[in-house]
Amino acid sequence: MLKKSRLYSIFFNKCPRCHEGDFFVHKNAFWPITKFDQMHKNCAHCGQPLTPEPGFYYGAMYMSYGFYVGVILITSVIAINWLEMDIPLLITCLIPLLIILTPVFFRMARRSWLTLFVPYAPGEKKAEANTPA
Repeated sequence: MLKKSRLYSIFFNKCPRCHEGDFFVHKNAFWPITKFDQMHKNCAHCGQPLTPEPGFYYGAMYMSYGFYVGVILITSVIAINWLEMDIPLLITCLIPLLIILTPVFFRMARRSWLTLFVPYAPGEKKAEANTPA
């Protein structure tokens, strides 16, 4: 994937401005599971604030909702049309899947939301501390 693409920072846990510093403190969304939501306050490489203002990530909830709907639609079409699965079995399989994917969608939604507002500018740097939020 091209490093200049906005998708690079979304899929690889990187700062949307420089694509170098990590967005979340832990690279793995599942370990430690109780700390999947810990973010850095600023990018370690360029100093970009990763939480621009209080309440900024409320819009990310809508993005997360969109990710869930997409997975449900795609899974339902495949399960019903090609696998000929009945609806109660599909729901029984979908609920654990969606619970397991919660940390992944949470992180992807936050990275996606900030990427909408911060353009890629690799040359800019600020000197700010990198501390967990």
